[in-house]
Amino acid sequence: MKPDLLELWKKICLTDDVKAFEQLYYTLFGKLIKFSIYYVHQREAAEEIVSEVFVKCWSNRNNLSHIEYPESYLFIAVKNQSLKYHKKYSNIHLVELEDHQLQLVDLADPSKKLEIKELHHHLDKAIETLPMQARMVFRLIKENGLKYKEVAQILEISPRTVQTQLCRAIDKLRQALKSLPENEHNSKTKGKILSILILFFYLMNYLTTL
Repeated sequence: MKPDLLELWKKICLTDDVKAFEQLYYTLFGKLIKFSIYYVHQREAAEEIVSEVFVKCWSNRNNLSHIEYPESYLFIAVKNQSLKYHKKYSNIHLVELEDHQLQLVDLADPSKKLEIKELHHHLDKAIETLPMQARMVFRLIKENGLKYKEVAQILEISPRTVQTQLCRAIDKLRQALKSLPENEHNSKTKGKILSILILFFYLMNYLTTL
């Protein structure tokens, strides 16, 4: 279960709770690294940036108790640091992430794990072909569980743009699945994953009206 990040943040800022800081760090470190890589294109650089952001947060913790959305705050801080890094070192080459598998609902029984893994691989490849903004929107919402308004704040775009980009991402992923060759083994699985994508799309649309 995802910890209450605001509660951890309060413990860090108000009581200098080291254990709460460690829990926050391990909860968000991997997500923030993936996010930073979109800007700096190097895992090592991303790790340094995220670590630096956490160090600054700890150093300035007594002045950050007013932050109401710590996850969004950290994403924005990482984004700003990543942009500074990218501006300074603009001749960096893109490297592949070591761990960026799209995680959907586990539909596999033991005999179909390979089939599911292959389909997820195709989905992940489709995600990487999306325009950068659409790709970031999808991953921030799907993988990090952020809300439309939070993503809009992080990327400095409107919630409507977030919704539009998510719609495009979902549609492209659906088309990518539909274009895969049909066979008796994967047709049902494809149908289930397509249903999940469609359900996810309509659920996120519904949540924006609340």
